[in-house]
Amino acid sequence: MKKSYLKSPDLLPINGKGRKITNLGFSFMWVGMVVVLATFAIGGAGIMSLPLPLVILATIIGSLAIGLCITLTGDIGIEHGLSFPVYMRAPFGTLGTHIPSLARGLTASMWFGINTYFGSTAMNGILNILFEFDNWFVCFLIFAALQLVNTALGIKAVERFADLAAPIIILISIWMYSSLSDSAAAQGRDIWSWVENPVTGGAAVTAFLVVIFSNMGFWATLAADIPTISRFIKAPKNEKNWFKRNKSAIIGNLITMPIVQSFMVAIGAISYVAVLNYDPVIALQEAASGLILGILLLMIVLAQWSTNIAANIVPAATIFSNVGGPKFPFWAGVITAGIVGIVVQPWNLFGIITAVLLFVGGILSAIVGILVADYYFIRKRRVNVPDLYEENGQFQYRNGINYAGLISWIIGGAASYFVPSFSFLVGFGVGALCYYILAKFWWFKKYEQAELVNPSDEKYLGISVGREWDIALQEKPAILEEVSESTNLS
Repeated sequence: MKKSYLKSPDLLPINGKGRKITNLGFSFMWVGMVVVLATFAIGGAGIMSLPLPLVILATIIGSLAIGLCITLTGDIGIEHGLSFPVYMRAPFGTLGTHIPSLARGLTASMWFGINTYFGSTAMNGILNILFEFDNWFVCFLIFAALQLVNTALGIKAVERFADLAAPIIILISIWMYSSLSDSAAAQGRDIWSWVENPVTGGAAVTAFLVVIFSNMGFWATLAADIPTISRFIKAPKNEKNWFKRNKSAIIGNLITMPIVQSFMVAIGAISYVAVLNYDPVIALQEAASGLILGILLLMIVLAQWSTNIAANIVPAATIFSNVGGPKFPFWAGVITAGIVGIVVQPWNLFGIITAVLLFVGGILSAIVGILVADYYFIRKRRVNVPDLYEENGQFQYRNGINYAGLISWIIGGAASYFVPSFSFLVGFGVGALCYYILAKFWWFKKYEQAELVNPSDEKYLGISVGREWDIALQEKPAILEEVSESTNLS
């Protein structure tokens, strides 16, 4: 018996006992995930051209649209218990999956570095108030270590922290809103009508659309690899109704996220109205002092912690574990994500890296389109899961690469480059359309897919027909496989 390089305990399908995230737990994870500097930046950029009510409306529209995409791809994890890099073996191949997966893993690691730096400045502010300590880099290292240890302890530890942090974040963010609003009023600026450079007509429509697609592009990365998290969400067995099966995901993605995202975008906008800077750490330091400032900054620290472990470290660590194989466990992936996040030196790239990563998010939107096309329109949610873990199975394709997926990603990503303001929509649409055409009418004519030849629900669906995929860690020697086949035939 030998181990396949495609099999690792951390990458096997999650069964019922492993699904530990509750309805409330997933919503609480969202509360923490949206409180990041880029969210505040969307509000700060929007208020330069549009009044706050229009910025909030555009954010709600964009959040609902991307929330739907996240829910669609999240069903891969809920239905089959599969993580993002494992399912990517279907549209990209057992080897090809590493190319787009690493792009997402590196992006997630960079976001980890950015959010850790953002949180460390708030932590430094708290320690300065309490002990007159002033060394943000020491805070950065301590904060990074705490998050990595928390994540390495597993998904239940991630949810428990979210359960602790979310109520505190909600209460303090309301307080933050009030404090910044008062500061803006003191400057003689009405937060609901003040605009730095108001625009009208076509320019206003463009500015409105930019806010919509900024929100969508920002969460494009999570829309791609949400199965890595959703596979841990509790879901009912033998539930074929898509909406009932994805109830927890729908509540989190289409209710909690849009509400909290809109509120945090509003705080970024109000920060800009108050002190002409969307960074609430800077705005708060000008608007408050003493214990009040320390408590407000605590929200920033908790939010970055909650965001990083769920949206960045878990996906990145899972991807790195997939690339490394059975000898590279999840905790090693966690450490790798941490090292990458530190090596990129986010404190030096802070001024430009957000724009760069949002651009990368546009490119990754093509992957979301490919996943939706492959899972819903071609396979119709039926997946030959055992072959995802076989070195010579149907997903080996040509030298481990599905060229239909790779070509579609390149075309979709390139298309999104030319329209950065609408990159998610273009990347998603072009990627999905190209993949559907190339896979259905070319690639799968050459490489037969069992679930397409025999579209059996009982054989290729997961939890909706009561199945929990059981994948053996060991490969059978060829001689044993022959004996097994002979026995089955007899």
